[in-house]
Amino acid sequence: MKNRLINKVTFRSPLGDKEFEEYDLFRWKVLRKPIGKTIETLKDKFDKDSFHLIGLYNNVIIASGRVHFNNDDEAQIRYMAVDNAFRIQGIGKEVLKILEEYIKKNNAKRIILNARNDVIGFYKNSNYITAEEYLGSDTGIPHTKMEKIII
Repeated sequence: MKNRLINKVTFRSPLGDKEFEEYDLFRWKVLRKPIGKTIETLKDKFDKDSFHLIGLYNNVIIASGRVHFNNDDEAQIRYMAVDNAFRIQGIGKEVLKILEEYIKKNNAKRIILNARNDVIGFYKNSNYITAEEYLGSDTGIPHTKMEKIII
């Protein structure tokens, strides 16, 4: 089942205003709504200039991720999400792989992210290391800053 499903998912950037709205709604429903945050809390100052990625299954968004650059050498991954019904099937791993490929093409040397503590193992399996506790989250959920050096 795992391999068959991943082969039916299309990964690309959102196209047009309508799809960007669907992407924002997806990110909010998966990441922010369950913790009582409004959709207005979803975007940050980097959103407009970021690389956004969605995973589509039967033309419905089931996964997301975003990259912005903190400087020429450092990229940051944010808003990684997979719909609950599609987790543990390799979709998140594929999103991460595509985001990392984008970062490498843009010549960054380091990737950072602030992982919710319940998914640290997911990132460790992709060779991220824990750097320090992250205290800047507005979610109330414990996070850990993680990093990966790209060679």
